[in-house]
Amino acid sequence: MKLRGKQKRYLRSEAHHLKPIFQIGKDGLSEVWLDEVLKALDKRELLKVNILQNSLVEVEDVKEFIENNSDAQVIQTIGNVLVLFKKSDKAENQKISVKVAEL
Repeated sequence: MKLRGKQKRYLRSEAHHLKPIFQIGKDGLSEVWLDEVLKALDKRELLKVNILQNSLVEVEDVKEFIENNSDAQVIQTIGNVLVLFKKSDKAENQKISVKVAEL
């Protein structure tokens, strides 16, 4: 799902009040970590990821890893925080994606 500017703006405003629920530390990125993020995205559709200062990976590396290995989209990066969006596969969890589709 390719997002337009208006849709991204809406998602950024929805993510503003969210706290990061995933962190990337010195162990870096792995398929197991990505699977957990995708499970959470299937329930929430929108979440934040924080890259800790002791991490060996950069923000651009994380963005590239997520977008190449999943269908989740990085909506915004602010410092060491990424905002991720993925439309849920389950209809009962599709609260945000329904509003995004209307824009």
